[in-house]
Amino acid sequence: MLENLTPQPADKILALMAAYREDPRSEKVDLGVGVYKDATGNTPVMRAVKEAERLILADQNTKAYTGLAGDPAFGDAMRKLVLAESVPAERVAAVATPGGTGAIRQALELIKIASPKATIWLSNPTWPNHPSIIKYLGMKMAEYRYFDSETRGVDFAGMLADLDKVAEGDIVLLHGCCHNPTGANLTLDQINQVITLMQKKRAIPLVDIAYQGFGDGLDADAQVTRHIASSFDNCLIAASCSKNFGVYRERTGILMAVAKDADQKAVTQQNLAYLNRQNFSFPPDHGARVVTTILNDPELRADWEAELEDVRNGMLDLRQQLADELRRLTNSDRFDFLADHRGMFSRLGTTPDKVEKLRAEHGIYMVGDSRMNIAGLNAETVPVLAKAIVAAGV
Repeated sequence: MLENLTPQPADKILALMAAYREDPRSEKVDLGVGVYKDATGNTPVMRAVKEAERLILADQNTKAYTGLAGDPAFGDAMRKLVLAESVPAERVAAVATPGGTGAIRQALELIKIASPKATIWLSNPTWPNHPSIIKYLGMKMAEYRYFDSETRGVDFAGMLADLDKVAEGDIVLLHGCCHNPTGANLTLDQINQVITLMQKKRAIPLVDIAYQGFGDGLDADAQVTRHIASSFDNCLIAASCSKNFGVYRERTGILMAVAKDADQKAVTQQNLAYLNRQNFSFPPDHGARVVTTILNDPELRADWEAELEDVRNGMLDLRQQLADELRRLTNSDRFDFLADHRGMFSRLGTTPDKVEKLRAEHGIYMVGDSRMNIAGLNAETVPVLAKAIVAAGV
Protein backbone atom coordinates (compact mmCIF):
# COMPACT_ATOMS: atom_id res chain seq x y z
CA MET A 1 0.00 0.00 0.00
CA LEU A 2 2.50 2.62 1.11
CA GLU A 3 4.52 2.16 -2.06
CA ASN A 4 1.69 3.92 -3.89
CA LEU A 5 2.26 7.19 -1.99
CA THR A 6 4.00 10.06 -3.71
CA PRO A 7 5.87 12.94 -2.01
CA GLN A 8 3.75 15.93 -1.09
CA PRO A 9 4.94 19.47 -1.81
CA ALA A 10 6.72 21.04 1.13
CA ASP A 11 4.85 23.71 3.06
CA LYS A 12 6.48 26.95 1.98
CA ILE A 13 6.32 28.59 5.40
CA LEU A 14 7.68 25.52 7.21
CA ALA A 15 10.48 25.32 4.65
CA LEU A 16 11.20 29.00 5.24
CA MET A 17 11.38 28.38 8.99
CA ALA A 18 13.89 25.59 8.45
CA ALA A 19 16.05 27.76 6.20
CA TYR A 20 15.99 30.55 8.78
CA ARG A 21 17.12 28.21 11.56
CA GLU A 22 20.03 26.99 9.45
CA ASP A 23 21.19 30.49 8.49
CA PRO A 24 24.31 31.28 10.59
CA ARG A 25 24.01 35.07 10.19
CA SER A 26 23.41 36.82 13.50
CA GLU A 27 21.61 39.77 11.89
CA LYS A 28 18.95 37.63 10.16
CA VAL A 29 15.27 38.63 10.58
CA ASP A 30 12.34 36.16 10.54
CA LEU A 31 9.21 37.72 9.03
CA GLY A 32 7.78 34.49 7.68
CA VAL A 33 5.95 32.43 10.28
CA GLY A 34 2.53 33.81 11.26
CA VAL A 35 3.00 33.89 15.02
CA TYR A 36 3.01 36.97 17.25
CA LYS A 37 6.38 37.74 18.83
CA ASP A 38 7.30 40.36 21.40
CA ALA A 39 10.35 42.63 21.20
CA THR A 40 12.61 39.81 22.42
CA GLY A 41 11.39 37.37 19.75
CA ASN A 42 9.33 35.34 22.24
CA THR A 43 5.67 34.34 21.89
CA PRO A 44 4.57 34.95 25.48
CA VAL A 45 1.82 33.30 27.49
CA MET A 46 -0.64 36.07 28.31
CA ARG A 47 -1.12 36.95 31.98
CA ALA A 48 -4.83 36.15 31.95
CA VAL A 49 -4.17 32.79 30.30
CA LYS A 50 -1.72 31.81 33.06
CA GLU A 51 -4.18 32.83 35.75
CA ALA A 52 -7.08 31.05 34.06
CA GLU A 53 -4.99 27.89 33.81
CA ARG A 54 -4.14 28.16 37.52
CA LEU A 55 -7.83 28.41 38.39
CA ILE A 56 -8.74 25.51 36.13
CA LEU A 57 -5.99 23.32 37.58
CA ALA A 58 -7.20 24.08 41.10
CA ASP A 59 -10.90 23.49 40.44
CA GLN A 60 -11.12 20.91 37.67
CA ASN A 61 -12.00 17.46 38.99
CA THR A 62 -12.48 15.49 35.75
CA LYS A 63 -11.02 15.07 32.29
CA ALA A 64 -14.14 13.34 30.97
CA TYR A 65 -15.39 14.26 27.51
CA THR A 66 -17.48 17.34 26.98
CA GLY A 67 -20.21 17.18 24.30
CA LEU A 68 -19.56 16.68 20.59
CA ALA A 69 -19.96 20.43 20.11
CA GLY A 70 -17.64 21.21 23.02
CA ASP A 71 -18.57 23.05 26.21
CA PRO A 72 -21.74 25.11 25.53
CA ALA A 73 -20.29 27.90 27.69
CA PHE A 74 -17.43 28.28 25.19
CA GLY A 75 -19.85 28.60 22.30
CA ASP A 76 -21.89 31.18 24.18
CA ALA A 77 -18.84 33.22 25.21
CA MET A 78 -17.41 33.24 21.68
CA ARG A 79 -20.76 34.13 20.13
CA LYS A 80 -20.91 37.19 22.37
CA LEU A 81 -17.29 38.12 21.63
CA VAL A 82 -17.61 37.87 17.86
CA LEU A 83 -21.27 38.66 17.19
CA ALA A 84 -22.39 40.57 20.30
CA GLU A 85 -26.12 41.29 19.83
CA SER A 86 -26.01 41.50 16.03
CA VAL A 87 -27.80 38.16 15.65
CA PRO A 88 -30.22 36.56 18.16
CA ALA A 89 -28.69 33.65 20.04
CA GLU A 90 -31.55 31.36 18.99
CA ARG A 91 -30.31 31.63 15.38
CA VAL A 92 -26.68 30.67 16.04
CA ALA A 93 -25.46 27.06 16.00
CA ALA A 94 -21.88 26.50 17.13
CA VAL A 95 -19.24 23.82 17.60
CA ALA A 96 -15.75 23.97 19.07
CA THR A 97 -13.01 22.93 16.64
CA PRO A 98 -9.25 22.26 16.64
CA GLY A 99 -8.23 25.84 15.91
CA GLY A 100 -9.44 28.19 13.22
CA THR A 101 -8.22 25.72 10.60
CA GLY A 102 -10.55 23.10 12.03
CA ALA A 103 -13.40 25.60 11.87
CA ILE A 104 -12.72 26.28 8.19
CA ARG A 105 -12.56 22.55 7.49
CA GLN A 106 -15.88 21.91 9.25
CA ALA A 107 -17.49 24.86 7.46
CA LEU A 108 -16.46 23.42 4.11
CA GLU A 109 -17.65 19.95 5.14
CA LEU A 110 -21.03 21.45 6.07
CA ILE A 111 -21.24 23.22 2.70
CA LYS A 112 -20.40 19.96 0.96
CA ILE A 113 -23.37 18.29 2.67
CA ALA A 114 -25.84 21.17 2.29
CA SER A 115 -24.85 22.54 -1.12
CA PRO A 116 -22.43 20.18 -2.90
CA LYS A 117 -22.59 22.04 -6.23
CA ALA A 118 -21.68 25.43 -4.73
CA THR A 119 -18.52 27.21 -5.82
CA ILE A 120 -16.34 28.68 -3.07
CA TRP A 121 -15.08 32.16 -4.02
CA LEU A 122 -11.76 33.21 -2.49
CA SER A 123 -9.90 36.50 -2.48
CA ASN A 124 -6.74 36.61 -4.57
CA PRO A 125 -4.57 36.30 -2.57
CA THR A 126 -5.84 34.51 0.51
CA TRP A 127 -4.53 32.30 3.30
CA PRO A 128 -2.97 29.27 1.52
CA ASN A 129 -4.90 26.75 3.62
CA HIS A 130 -8.19 27.99 2.16
CA PRO A 131 -7.61 26.70 -1.40
CA SER A 132 -5.60 23.74 -0.12
CA ILE A 133 -8.49 22.33 1.94
CA ILE A 134 -11.07 23.12 -0.77
CA LYS A 135 -8.97 21.28 -3.34
CA TYR A 136 -8.47 18.32 -1.01
CA LEU A 137 -12.24 18.06 -0.49
CA GLY A 138 -12.83 18.11 -4.25
CA MET A 139 -15.01 21.23 -4.14
CA LYS A 140 -15.37 23.86 -6.82
CA MET A 141 -13.38 27.03 -6.34
CA ALA A 142 -13.02 30.44 -7.98
CA GLU A 143 -11.16 33.66 -7.18
CA TYR A 144 -12.08 37.30 -6.97
CA ARG A 145 -9.51 40.06 -7.33
CA TYR A 146 -8.56 41.68 -4.04
CA PHE A 147 -5.03 43.10 -3.81
CA ASP A 148 -3.61 45.84 -6.03
CA SER A 149 0.16 45.40 -6.20
CA GLU A 150 0.62 48.98 -7.37
CA THR A 151 -1.29 50.77 -4.60
CA ARG A 152 -0.86 47.93 -2.05
CA GLY A 153 -4.54 48.44 -1.25
CA VAL A 154 -7.77 46.70 -2.23
CA ASP A 155 -8.62 46.36 -5.92
CA PHE A 156 -12.25 47.05 -5.13
CA ALA A 157 -13.42 47.60 -8.70
CA GLY A 158 -11.88 44.26 -9.68
CA MET A 159 -13.43 42.59 -6.64
CA LEU A 160 -16.94 43.78 -7.51
CA ALA A 161 -16.51 42.85 -11.17
CA ASP A 162 -15.50 39.29 -10.23
CA LEU A 163 -18.20 38.86 -7.59
CA ASP A 164 -20.77 39.89 -10.18
CA LYS A 165 -20.13 36.44 -11.68
CA VAL A 166 -21.19 34.63 -8.50
CA ALA A 167 -24.10 32.24 -8.96
CA GLU A 168 -27.05 31.71 -6.61
CA GLY A 169 -26.02 29.49 -3.70
CA ASP A 170 -22.30 30.08 -4.15
CA ILE A 171 -20.16 30.75 -1.08
CA VAL A 172 -18.05 33.91 -0.80
CA LEU A 173 -15.22 33.64 1.74
CA LEU A 174 -14.47 37.01 3.33
CA HIS A 175 -11.84 37.93 5.92
CA GLY A 176 -13.45 39.45 8.99
CA CYS A 177 -10.50 41.77 9.69
CA CYS A 178 -6.72 42.01 9.22
CA HIS A 179 -6.69 40.36 5.79
CA ASN A 180 -4.16 37.55 5.51
CA PRO A 181 -1.76 37.86 3.68
CA THR A 182 -2.09 41.48 2.60
CA GLY A 183 -3.10 43.51 5.69
CA ALA A 184 -5.40 45.56 3.41
CA ASN A 185 -8.98 45.74 4.67
CA LEU A 186 -12.27 46.72 3.11
CA THR A 187 -13.97 49.84 4.45
CA LEU A 188 -17.48 49.61 5.87
CA ASP A 189 -18.83 51.36 2.78
CA GLN A 190 -17.12 48.76 0.59
CA ILE A 191 -18.48 45.93 2.74
CA ASN A 192 -21.96 47.39 2.33
CA GLN A 193 -21.54 47.28 -1.44
CA VAL A 194 -20.31 43.68 -1.28
CA ILE A 195 -23.28 42.72 0.91
CA THR A 196 -25.72 44.37 -1.50
CA LEU A 197 -24.20 42.52 -4.45
CA MET A 198 -24.20 39.18 -2.59
CA GLN A 199 -27.82 39.66 -1.57
CA LYS A 200 -28.71 40.35 -5.18
CA LYS A 201 -26.86 37.20 -6.26
CA ARG A 202 -28.31 35.17 -3.35
CA ALA A 203 -24.81 34.09 -2.33
CA ILE A 204 -23.82 32.89 1.17
CA PRO A 205 -20.99 34.46 3.20
CA LEU A 206 -18.30 32.46 4.97
CA VAL A 207 -16.31 34.76 7.27
CA ASP A 208 -12.85 33.81 8.52
CA ILE A 209 -11.99 35.96 11.55
CA ALA A 210 -8.64 34.93 13.01
CA TYR A 211 -7.23 38.25 14.25
CA GLN A 212 -9.99 39.97 16.24
CA GLY A 213 -8.29 42.54 18.47
CA PHE A 214 -5.11 42.80 16.36
CA GLY A 215 -6.36 45.59 14.06
CA ASP A 216 -8.42 48.47 15.42
CA GLY A 217 -9.73 46.86 18.64
CA LEU A 218 -11.98 43.99 19.68
CA ASP A 219 -15.31 45.59 18.77
CA ALA A 220 -14.02 47.51 15.75
CA ASP A 221 -12.48 44.35 14.30
CA ALA A 222 -15.78 42.46 14.72
CA GLN A 223 -17.88 45.17 13.09
CA VAL A 224 -17.64 43.77 9.56
CA THR A 225 -18.46 40.22 10.69
CA ARG A 226 -21.44 41.41 12.72
CA HIS A 227 -22.74 43.46 9.81
CA ILE A 228 -22.44 40.54 7.42
CA ALA A 229 -24.06 38.07 9.83
CA SER A 230 -27.04 40.36 10.43
CA SER A 231 -27.60 40.89 6.69
CA PHE A 232 -28.22 37.30 5.60
CA ASP A 233 -30.54 34.44 6.52
CA ASN A 234 -27.51 32.12 6.51
CA CYS A 235 -23.87 32.84 7.30
CA LEU A 236 -20.90 30.74 8.41
CA ILE A 237 -18.22 32.18 10.71
CA ALA A 238 -14.90 30.49 11.51
CA ALA A 239 -13.13 32.10 14.46
CA SER A 240 -9.71 31.41 15.97
CA CYS A 241 -8.42 32.08 19.48
CA SER A 242 -4.78 31.34 18.59
CA LYS A 243 -3.70 34.93 18.07
CA ASN A 244 -5.78 37.12 20.36
CA PHE A 245 -5.44 34.73 23.32
CA GLY A 246 -1.99 33.46 22.32
CA VAL A 247 -3.06 29.82 22.73
CA TYR A 248 -1.60 28.60 19.44
CA ARG A 249 -0.69 25.10 20.58
CA GLU A 250 -4.02 24.53 22.34
CA ARG A 251 -5.83 24.53 18.95
CA THR A 252 -8.84 26.57 20.02
CA GLY A 253 -11.40 27.58 17.43
CA ILE A 254 -15.12 27.68 16.78
CA LEU A 255 -17.47 27.40 13.83
CA MET A 256 -20.70 29.36 14.09
CA ALA A 257 -23.57 28.94 11.65
CA VAL A 258 -26.24 31.62 11.52
CA ALA A 259 -29.58 30.03 10.62
CA LYS A 260 -32.80 31.62 9.41
CA ASP A 261 -34.74 30.66 12.54
CA ALA A 262 -34.67 28.46 15.63
CA ASP A 263 -35.91 25.35 13.79
CA GLN A 264 -33.22 25.66 11.14
CA LYS A 265 -30.65 26.25 13.87
CA ALA A 266 -31.60 22.98 15.59
CA VAL A 267 -31.06 20.93 12.43
CA THR A 268 -27.82 22.78 11.70
CA GLN A 269 -26.55 22.10 15.22
CA GLN A 270 -27.23 18.40 14.73
CA ASN A 271 -25.24 18.40 11.49
CA LEU A 272 -22.33 20.28 13.04
CA ALA A 273 -22.17 17.78 15.91
CA TYR A 274 -22.31 14.95 13.36
CA LEU A 275 -19.36 16.42 11.45
CA ASN A 276 -17.32 16.77 14.63
CA ARG A 277 -18.05 13.12 15.39
CA GLN A 278 -16.86 12.00 11.96
CA ASN A 279 -13.68 14.05 11.87
CA PHE A 280 -12.31 14.04 15.41
CA SER A 281 -15.17 13.07 17.72
CA PHE A 282 -14.85 15.44 20.70
CA PRO A 283 -13.01 18.76 20.20
CA PRO A 284 -10.08 19.87 22.39
CA ASP A 285 -11.24 21.42 25.64
CA HIS A 286 -8.33 22.97 27.53
CA GLY A 287 -7.86 26.06 25.38
CA ALA A 288 -11.60 26.52 25.09
CA ARG A 289 -11.97 26.33 28.87
CA VAL A 290 -9.18 28.89 29.30
CA VAL A 291 -10.88 31.28 26.87
CA THR A 292 -14.27 30.76 28.53
CA THR A 293 -12.80 31.40 31.98
CA ILE A 294 -11.23 34.66 30.82
CA LEU A 295 -14.29 35.94 28.97
CA ASN A 296 -16.62 35.19 31.90
CA ASP A 297 -14.41 36.64 34.66
CA PRO A 298 -14.51 40.48 34.73
CA GLU A 299 -11.03 40.88 36.21
CA LEU A 300 -9.38 38.35 33.92
CA ARG A 301 -11.17 39.79 30.92
CA ALA A 302 -10.06 43.32 31.76
CA ASP A 303 -6.45 42.18 32.10
CA TRP A 304 -6.65 40.20 28.83
CA GLU A 305 -8.09 43.17 26.97
CA ALA A 306 -5.38 45.45 28.37
CA GLU A 307 -2.58 43.09 27.30
CA LEU A 308 -4.21 42.59 23.89
CA GLU A 309 -4.31 46.37 23.46
CA ASP A 310 -0.59 46.53 24.24
CA VAL A 311 0.03 43.90 21.56
CA ARG A 312 -2.14 45.74 19.02
CA ASN A 313 -0.61 49.14 19.70
CA GLY A 314 2.87 47.66 19.57
CA MET A 315 2.24 46.37 16.05
CA LEU A 316 0.79 49.72 15.00
CA ASP A 317 3.91 51.47 16.35
CA LEU A 318 6.14 49.11 14.35
CA ARG A 319 4.11 49.78 11.22
CA GLN A 320 4.44 53.52 11.66
CA GLN A 321 8.14 53.29 12.46
CA LEU A 322 8.79 51.22 9.32
CA ALA A 323 6.72 53.54 7.10
CA ASP A 324 8.52 56.59 8.53
CA GLU A 325 11.96 55.03 8.07
CA LEU A 326 11.23 54.08 4.47
CA ARG A 327 9.87 57.57 3.77
CA ARG A 328 13.12 58.99 5.16
CA LEU A 329 15.31 56.66 3.11
CA THR A 330 13.39 56.98 -0.16
CA ASN A 331 12.12 60.55 0.19
CA SER A 332 8.75 59.28 -1.06
CA ASP A 333 5.40 58.16 0.33
CA ARG A 334 5.17 54.90 -1.61
CA PHE A 335 5.56 52.80 1.54
CA ASP A 336 3.01 54.73 3.60
CA PHE A 337 0.56 51.88 3.00
CA LEU A 338 2.40 49.94 5.72
CA ALA A 339 0.96 52.26 8.36
CA ASP A 340 -2.54 51.91 6.91
CA HIS A 341 -2.57 48.10 6.85
CA ARG A 342 -3.85 46.23 9.89
CA GLY A 343 -3.01 43.01 11.71
CA MET A 344 0.14 40.94 11.72
CA PHE A 345 0.77 40.95 7.99
CA SER A 346 1.52 43.28 5.12
CA ARG A 347 2.25 42.39 1.54
CA LEU A 348 4.99 44.47 -0.04
CA GLY A 349 3.69 43.76 -3.52
CA THR A 350 7.11 42.96 -4.95
CA THR A 351 8.45 40.08 -7.04
CA PRO A 352 9.72 36.68 -5.80
CA ASP A 353 13.22 37.44 -7.11
CA LYS A 354 13.43 40.54 -4.92
CA VAL A 355 12.13 38.56 -1.95
CA GLU A 356 14.93 36.07 -2.62
CA LYS A 357 17.41 38.93 -2.84
CA LEU A 358 16.26 40.15 0.57
CA ARG A 359 16.94 36.68 1.97
CA ALA A 360 20.21 35.93 0.20
CA GLU A 361 21.88 39.32 0.58
CA HIS A 362 20.33 40.73 3.74
CA GLY A 363 19.07 37.78 5.81
CA ILE A 364 15.45 38.99 5.61
CA TYR A 365 13.09 36.01 5.55
CA MET A 366 9.54 36.48 4.23
CA VAL A 367 7.13 34.40 2.17
CA GLY A 368 7.79 34.40 -1.58
CA ASP A 369 4.67 36.44 -2.35
CA SER A 370 6.22 39.23 -0.19
CA ARG A 371 3.96 38.71 2.83
CA MET A 372 5.82 39.76 5.96
CA ASN A 373 4.91 39.34 9.60
CA ILE A 374 5.07 42.80 11.19
CA ALA A 375 5.09 41.16 14.63
CA GLY A 376 8.44 39.62 13.75
CA LEU A 377 10.04 43.06 13.97
CA ASN A 378 11.25 45.17 16.87
CA ALA A 379 12.57 48.71 17.18
CA GLU A 380 16.11 47.57 16.40
CA THR A 381 15.29 45.48 13.32
CA VAL A 382 12.95 47.99 11.66
CA PRO A 383 15.88 50.12 10.34
CA VAL A 384 17.63 46.93 9.19
CA LEU A 385 14.56 45.89 7.19
CA ALA A 386 14.01 49.35 5.76
CA LYS A 387 17.61 49.57 4.57
CA ALA A 388 17.37 46.11 3.00
CA ILE A 389 14.11 46.97 1.20
CA VAL A 390 15.73 50.01 -0.37
CA ALA A 391 18.94 48.14 -1.25
CA ALA A 392 16.98 45.32 -2.90
CA GLY A 393 15.03 47.78 -5.02
CA VAL A 394 11.65 46.64 -3.72
